Amino acid sequence: MKTHLFTVSMLLLAIIGAGEGRFGRAASNTEEIGAVNATEQGSAKNFDASADAALLAMKKHATELKIGGVAVVAYFEGDTLQSWSSKMVVVGRMKDAPSTGNNGSNLLGIAYAKAAEMADTLQNSGSGTRPPMIGEFGWQGGVIARAKTGYVIAAFSGGKSEDDVEVSRAGLEVLKSAL
Repeated sequence: MKTHLFTVSMLLLAIIGAGEGRFGRAASNTEEIGAVNATEQGSAKNFDASADAALLAMKKHATELKIGGVAVVAYFEGDTLQSWSSKMVVVGRMKDAPSTGNNGSNLLGIAYAKAAEMADTLQNSGSGTRPPMIGEFGWQGGVIARAKTGYVIAAFSGGKSEDDVEVSRAGLEVLKSAL
């Protein structure tokens, strides 16, 4: 029995020792692992710090245009979306209530649909680069830009398309300058 436990223990140590790290090689020490994680999280932390300022700029601009709705900002690293950080704020209203002959509008859902379209196409929402997929509307109102290590997105829903684009640009400018 002791021999069997010893063999299993040695086998587990061999498997763990032979495992490769996240980037295809074993990390040499915990300091190296911490340095990699800090580098990867640097841009995400910068996003968190600048997202509130971008949302404030969008809220201010929407108020100046006398429109309400939902503002969304997002950031993802790399050239292909694998995960993102996002924040949103309601500017006066999150939805338009249903009425006779009108199902109403979930402005939060629309703003995120614009952001999702941009994350896939890497083009402003409603750009027409391809037909809208299920879950998208193909509506204008979101803008995207390349940042140093990924992409920044700003989307607004609640006004006319041209107003939504203008509000989104106010947030994107803040994000571009920070990331």
